[in-house]
Amino acid sequence: MRAIGIILAGGNNTRMGDLSAKRAIAAMPIVGSYRAIDFTLSNMTNSHIQKVAVFTQYNSRSLNEHLNSSKWWDFGRKQGGLYLFTPTITSTNSFWYKGTADALYQNINFLKNAHEPYVVIASGDGVYKLDYNKVLEEHIATGADITVVCKDIQANDDDINRFGVVKIGPDKRILDFEEKPLVAETNTASIGVYVVRRRQLIELLEACAAEGRTDFVSDILVRYKNVKKIYAYKLESYWRNISTIESYYKTNMDFLHKDIRDYFFREHPDIFSKVEDLPPAKYNETAVVNNSLVASGSIINGTVENSILFKKVYIGNNCVIKNSIILNDVHIGDNSYIENCIVESRDTLRANTIHKGENGEIKVVVEKNFRYAL
Repeated sequence: MRAIGIILAGGNNTRMGDLSAKRAIAAMPIVGSYRAIDFTLSNMTNSHIQKVAVFTQYNSRSLNEHLNSSKWWDFGRKQGGLYLFTPTITSTNSFWYKGTADALYQNINFLKNAHEPYVVIASGDGVYKLDYNKVLEEHIATGADITVVCKDIQANDDDINRFGVVKIGPDKRILDFEEKPLVAETNTASIGVYVVRRRQLIELLEACAAEGRTDFVSDILVRYKNVKKIYAYKLESYWRNISTIESYYKTNMDFLHKDIRDYFFREHPDIFSKVEDLPPAKYNETAVVNNSLVASGSIINGTVENSILFKKVYIGNNCVIKNSIILNDVHIGDNSYIENCIVESRDTLRANTIHKGENGEIKVVVEKNFRYAL
């Protein structure tokens, strides 16, 4: 493909609460064995983008460990590859990334040293499949300066006010772009994926830096909407953003539906992730499991219903787990009851523990870990 890829994975979001206290949003575990960034990385490699940079910043250790080998996404190649960029102190700059445009500008040499004519910019917190080649083809056909991938959001499906909302003309040109409005005039949201010519991006970033502007959406897309030709590409397939506790919970629970699991994991192209050598899940005689996903390395002794268990989870005797997400390496003691909860990774829940999300709320459970003396 005639493009390089950039994944913006450095941000924090307070709406994730305790879940983002020790990891970046892009490193959030998804559906048992994946991380959020795996979907964007897989889209990049499936679109034959050979050179991809990941910009990390906030709580990046978990994300960096996940990306310690590029082979899982087929970026271990002689030409191109996977690059990790963190904020760097130099003689002229000692700041962390002050915004998405600033992150791009601080790594502008990556853009200047590339030879590909186009750049695909994507966020690391979306769960979706997309062939970026199709976006690039439409970008070239329309003569756009910037192409923004958009999705129609259903009112009962997600909070439209969390996203950038666009108004699209009959020729697909974006007439108006408003970032996180109080009252949305349309239900069409930007999903945080952009295609732009590399040299034009460099010019826009240098202009932003000269004026002290730091945000890609506010200072480029919104500011230049009447100056540059900014067009929309509509995504019709599944897409979710996991930037809140509720959306993270709903995204994982979506994978309990067979059609969504088949779309991501049985239909071409594939979704790739780092693989751990773990034994298959073990279901002991007292285990009862209904409509749930259980990852490798788990041991089940109790009842699990409509839930997702990540890697190396232990469920004790007479336990009941309902409508819950149990993250990696959690130990739940005997006779415990968990319902409508997200249990943070590496937690130890002692015997006879009860946690239940009330009134439709999702409860995040974070317990002191007695197994690791942390």
